[in-house]
Amino acid sequence: MPVRPAPPDSPHLRNPLRTRKASTVSSTPLAPTLSAPGSPNRADPPSPRKRRPMRNATRVVPLLPAVVLLVVFLLGPVISSFYGSFTNAALTGIDAADQQFVGFQNYVELFQDPDFPKSVVLTIVFLIASAVVGQNVLGLGLALLMRSANRVVRGVVGTFVVAAWVLPEIVASFAAYAFFHDEGTLNTFLASLGVSGPNWLYTYPMIAVILANVWRGTAFSMLVYSAAVQEVPEEITESAEVDGATGWQRLVYITLPVIRRSISTNLMLTTLQTLSVFTLIFVMTGGGPGTNSSTLPILAYQEAFQFSQLGFGTAIATILLVVGAVFSIIYIKALKPEVD
Repeated sequence: MPVRPAPPDSPHLRNPLRTRKASTVSSTPLAPTLSAPGSPNRADPPSPRKRRPMRNATRVVPLLPAVVLLVVFLLGPVISSFYGSFTNAALTGIDAADQQFVGFQNYVELFQDPDFPKSVVLTIVFLIASAVVGQNVLGLGLALLMRSANRVVRGVVGTFVVAAWVLPEIVASFAAYAFFHDEGTLNTFLASLGVSGPNWLYTYPMIAVILANVWRGTAFSMLVYSAAVQEVPEEITESAEVDGATGWQRLVYITLPVIRRSISTNLMLTTLQTLSVFTLIFVMTGGGPGTNSSTLPILAYQEAFQFSQLGFGTAIATILLVVGAVFSIIYIKALKPEVD
């Protein structure tokens, strides 16, 4: 009877050394690759949850000095002013020595004062005319001009516009006063043309201070919009021009939508700056004649320091703070990213 060869996997053909080595290896227990839950393992890095508090701490520590300064020099005066608006604090008299809490009495008297509604209207007119319309529209126009003009025009326009912005506020205020004075530069120029100019600071005080503030603050808007306009893709503008779009259509449908966030940011900054304008109006008109140019900052100064009613003046300042907060909230809402 013939003998059949054993298959390759038969134990009779296996190498004894190989079999012994394999059995040795297989009998050796494998090292665990995963540690048991809760057991320390030096080779494993710390989990993201453990690293997050440490990372947040390292980010917050450098900001602590700035936070402390903001709390002491910004939040502290705001809280002090807010509390002072509920007191009868004064610079002279019995109330100066014995300050008492009077609740909403200052606010009740403020809303009953006939000068307060007029001051609110003048503040809104000054804000819209000089900041929202004047500085933003003129600043955007100058930015577009600077983009398309040659180097000489850009240098001349930039120098004259930025010069008004870099001047100290008190110097710019006296320069505007000299320009709009009855015998100032503007009327002298009009007289050379045979035109008799009015007394601008007495007859049209709000027009004078609005134009002065536009001249003073347009440079900031121009610089913001100059940087924003550079981000408008040229290929889109060129494509629209090839398709026959006019300059006005390219501005409305291309440039303005692209730079809308810069417009909102600049509106917020110029609004807050204009609400706090004091030196320019005080130097040019002092809030007069009468109260015809008395905005809220001027009225707060007059009540607090000229009439010595600190509590009443701080109530006006608190109202001004609320107005600025309302405008800020509106602009922040406009700055939120759109959801597709």
